[in-house]
Amino acid sequence: MLVVSIGTAALIIVLSVFNGMEGLLRSIYGTFDAPLQVLPAEGKSFVFTTDLREKVRSIDGILDITEVIEDNALIKYNDAQMIVKIKGMSDNFIEQGRMKNAVRQGELKFLDNNTAYAIIGRGIQFNLGVSLRNDFLALQFFYPKNVKPGAIDPYQYYSRANIMPGGVFALEQQYDDNYVFVPLSFTEKLLDYRGKRTSLELMVDPEQDLLTIQDNLAEILGKKFVVLNSDQQHADLYKVLKIEKLFVFIIFSMIVGIASINIFFSLSMLVIEKKPDIGSLFAMGAPKKLVRKIFLLEGAIIAFIGAGSGLVLGFAFSWLQQTYGIVSMGVASSVTQAYPVEIIPTDFLFTAITIIFITFMASIQPAIRASNQGVQRV
Repeated sequence: MLVVSIGTAALIIVLSVFNGMEGLLRSIYGTFDAPLQVLPAEGKSFVFTTDLREKVRSIDGILDITEVIEDNALIKYNDAQMIVKIKGMSDNFIEQGRMKNAVRQGELKFLDNNTAYAIIGRGIQFNLGVSLRNDFLALQFFYPKNVKPGAIDPYQYYSRANIMPGGVFALEQQYDDNYVFVPLSFTEKLLDYRGKRTSLELMVDPEQDLLTIQDNLAEILGKKFVVLNSDQQHADLYKVLKIEKLFVFIIFSMIVGIASINIFFSLSMLVIEKKPDIGSLFAMGAPKKLVRKIFLLEGAIIAFIGAGSGLVLGFAFSWLQQTYGIVSMGVASSVTQAYPVEIIPTDFLFTAITIIFITFMASIQPAIRASNQGVQRV
């Protein structure tokens, strides 16, 4: 019974931590990602025409359009260099304030006194040794050109542009180590896109149904574009979390199943120990069904008490962690100081059903053996 209780509590705690991790990622991405994103169905860019802009704005519920140009580029600072994702954003991105809580150094700005600025991830700052206090050293970006064969001048093979670092953000490692945000005009010139965009990020009215807006937008844009909501933009990540949670559930259920062998042997020993009493029941006219029910009831008691106490222990620890953050991450630079936990009722339901089923099944064979005991004369 104790083993069942501990296994149930451990399963509830682990599942709650996975829920908390998913919720933490949603909160991180939710503060930065736009509710809707428009991407080309084929290729990596499209021409952003006035007609396309009017189509998007005609959808009820869309408040703002952020134009985006995103691609890989080589960045160099002093003697260090690395490949990064350069993401050019239109000026309204700053006005939306989606990164205002993520900036750790400098300012959230793209333009100041006719000088363009870049906002870089903290990981990139560490790798390149970028100093915001150095007003004489700029970030150098290099992007390969689509030149014809036979060109002799090496400068014809790539375009180059400089920009000053204006701020450092810390959002999430994937962004911190790879992304540099710059003005849209800077990226358009560096990549020579000439009116092309790689995506559109749309801000919507929070009081309206997001899925309805998404469906209406997808219908008016047609098959040439794909419209993604915030969850679909990171669908692979959330899918991995759900798969990991499923495998953890299966593994812990197997552990409880192995632990339930103790219940099997305990009931088997009880059958041997109570053999005279079983014989007395048969002598008094008790049917096999009654004897079988007695031992099945014994297994059910173990199952319900073990699962019930485990659910209570798991809920108590998860609630304490969610409320007071008892167990810390142990990393000073982590996004959250304590392990995130989220309690979901369905986890308790499926865990209870699984644990009770496993432990109850372990009591079937001893109950059948007890009912097959011959009538012992008293």
